[in-house]
Amino acid sequence: MIIIDGSEGEGGGQVVRNACALSLVTGQPFQIINARGGRDKPGLMRQHVTAVEAACAIGGATCDGLSVGTSEITFNPGSVSPGEYHFAVGTAGSTSLVLQTILIPLLLADAPSRIVLEGGTHNIYAPPFDFIARSFLPVINRMGPTVDTKLVRHGFYPRGGGRIEIHIDPAPLQPIACEERGAELSQAATATFAALPREIAERELKVVRKMLPEWPDDALAIRELPEEQGPGTILVLEAAFEHVTEIVSGFGKLGLSAEKLAATAANRMKGYLASNAFAGPYLADQLLLPFAVAGGGSFTTVKPSEHCRTAADVIARFLPVRCTFAESENGSHLVTVQ
Repeated sequence: MIIIDGSEGEGGGQVVRNACALSLVTGQPFQIINARGGRDKPGLMRQHVTAVEAACAIGGATCDGLSVGTSEITFNPGSVSPGEYHFAVGTAGSTSLVLQTILIPLLLADAPSRIVLEGGTHNIYAPPFDFIARSFLPVINRMGPTVDTKLVRHGFYPRGGGRIEIHIDPAPLQPIACEERGAELSQAATATFAALPREIAERELKVVRKMLPEWPDDALAIRELPEEQGPGTILVLEAAFEHVTEIVSGFGKLGLSAEKLAATAANRMKGYLASNAFAGPYLADQLLLPFAVAGGGSFTTVKPSEHCRTAADVIARFLPVRCTFAESENGSHLVTVQ
C-alpha cells in the first residue's frame, strides 16, 4: 500500500487525480492522508469526489472514505474497462480535471471509449476546454493514441452546466521529445461572454491591443454566447507554433475588473513568448504523467512550478521513472523523464 501525504508539495487536488490514474495503470493501491492539506479549505471538494468516482467506474476500483470534505481515502484498483461513460460534477467543478484522472488509463485500454462530462468547462483554477483541446491533446495524439473532443456547451463558474464529449482510440504511449516549438504561425485573442454587457469583452481586448501590439487586429475577436450559458466571461490568448500551441486564459469573477483580467493573461503570454520553451507552465504540469507512463521523453518549459515538481514526486511513488529538471543558459528548463 502506497501512503501519500496530500499536504506535501503544492498540497492540492492534483495529488489525488494523479494517484488515481497511476493506481489504475500500475495496479497498486494507495492511501492519501491530509488530502488537499495545502489549501485554505482542505479535504475533497465535489469535483475531486467526482474524479475519484469516475476512476472507480472505469477501473472497477473501490475507494473507502470517499465523501465531500474528507481528508483521507483508500483506493483499491481493479481492471480498466473501456466503453461509454457519463459523469456529471453537479456544480461548476472542472470537467477538465475529471478527464485528467481517467484519460491515461483509458488510453491504454484494449478498445475505444466515449466519455461525456458535465460541469464547468471554463472556470478558475483549472485548465479550460480550449487548453485541453488545442494545447494538451495534440501532444497526446503525437504519442500514439487518437483523442477527439467536442465542446457542446460552455459552463462558467458558478453556474456550471457545461458539457464536453471525448472519443478515445487507445494505443501504447510512445516516448517523444518536445524541445523545440518551431516558428510562430498565428495568434488569436478571443473574449467570450454570456449574460454580461458586451463592453466587458471590449475592455478586455483593448488591454490586449495595448500589451501585445504586434498581434494584428484581425486576431482579436468577441464571441457572445446564449444568455442561458452565463453569466460568465473568459479571455483566451492563443499562440500557435509549428509543434505546439500555447493557450493562456483569464477568467471573470466578481470584484475582478476586465482590465486586470486581461493584463494578467497578457503578461503570462508575454512571458511565454519571451522564452523559447516548448511548454508553458500548465502544459508542463499535464505532460509529466503521460511521459512517465510512456517510460521516457523530454520537453522544455519555463520555470517549473511547485505543481509540476509535486506531480513528479507522486509519479515516482508508482513508477520506476525519474523526472529531472535542468535549467538552460537561456532560462528555459529541460525536463527529462527516464
